[in-house]
Amino acid sequence: MSNRQVEVFTAGCALCEPVVELVQELSCGACAVTVHDVHDVGAEAARKYGISALPAVVVDGRLLSCCAHSGPSRDELMAAGVGAST
Repeated sequence: MSNRQVEVFTAGCALCEPVVELVQELSCGACAVTVHDVHDVGAEAARKYGISALPAVVVDGRLLSCCAHSGPSRDELMAAGVGAST
């Protein structure tokens, strides 16, 4: 079984923390979650994915469509497989 790669891009702010908590809550044993603070090492990776707003979530190399608009939702995270074994 391979891990689902889940990357959360944040600015380390109070608006981002609930998304980090939601991803961690939904994650299962098949999810490898990495949190990137764009002020540290995440800025270049954020540009690679075309992230223009934070917080943003990338699952298996794909920026979730919700992150291009208003931020991640529980439904979209679950639809992307966060929390489900592969």
